[in-house]
Amino acid sequence: MDQSDTQISVDETERNRADRVLVAEAARRAGTLAMRHFRHDPENWSKAGGSPVCVADMEVDAFLRETLLAARPEYGWLSEETADNPRRLECRSVFVVDPIDGTRGFLAGDPHWCISIAVVRDGRPSAAVLFAPALDRLMTATLGEGASEAGEKITVASRHSLNDCAIAGPNSWFKSELWREHSVRPSRYLPSLAWRFASVADASFDAAFARPRAHDWDLAACDLLVHEAGGRLTALDGRPPVYNRAELRHGTLAAANPGLQDKLLAVLRRVEEERAARAGISH
Repeated sequence: MDQSDTQISVDETERNRADRVLVAEAARRAGTLAMRHFRHDPENWSKAGGSPVCVADMEVDAFLRETLLAARPEYGWLSEETADNPRRLECRSVFVVDPIDGTRGFLAGDPHWCISIAVVRDGRPSAAVLFAPALDRLMTATLGEGASEAGEKITVASRHSLNDCAIAGPNSWFKSELWREHSVRPSRYLPSLAWRFASVADASFDAAFARPRAHDWDLAACDLLVHEAGGRLTALDGRPPVYNRAELRHGTLAAANPGLQDKLLAVLRRVEEERAARAGISH
C-alpha cells in the first residue's frame, strides 16, 4: 500500500468516527422527543399497506433530517418516514434512518423499540447507532473499529452448533420440524427488527433472522453492529446486503457468528423451500 492509499484510509477512518459521534448525539436527542409520546396514547394512523405510524415517528424523523443534513449537507437521505428522493442514488454517503423501528411495540407500550441511524458509504454502512430510549441502551459501531455499548466492546456469542441455540425470528417460521432436529430454542419475538439483530451483536441471542421484504432502514445500522461485533448478517446466499440502491427491499436475512452462520443459512433455505411448497410457489 502506498502512502496515498494509507492517507485515504486514515481520512476515511476519521470521517467514520466523526459520523458515529454525530449520529449518536442526534439519536440521544431524538430519544427525548420520542419518550414524550411513549405510553401516552400518541395520535397514530395506518400507512398504505397497513403498517402503523404515529406522531412520534414524524417528529423524530423531522428532527433527525434537519439536524443531520445541517451537519452533512452533502450526504443523501433515506428514511422510512420521508418520501424517497432519487437524488440519494447520486450521493456516495447517505443517512439511512428509521425514526422509530418497532412502531407497533411503541404503541403497545413495549420498550423494545429503537431509533436506528446509519451512514451508508458506497453501499455499505460505515457508522451506526441504535438507541432504545425506553431501555436507556445505546449501541454504536464504526467500520473497522468494533461495536460497543456504554463504552464496552460487544461481541457475538461463540456457539458453533445449532443445538440448543437461542434464535429470534418470526414465530410462524418456527413451526417447521426442521428446527426441532436441532433442539433450537425460539427466543422472544421483538417488535423492532433492528433490535432483534442487534441482540445478536451483544450475544443476547445466538442468532436471528428476518422474513423477506425488510427495507434498508430496518437493517443498515444493525448490520454494521453485527459485523463489527464479529458476526455476519447476510442473505441466504451468504452475501451481505447492499444499501442505497433503487430497490430498498431485501430477501430473507440471518445473523450469527461465522461458525454458526452457514449452518443457520442451510436450515433457513430448507424452511423457505418448505414454506414456498406449502404456498404452491415453485422455485
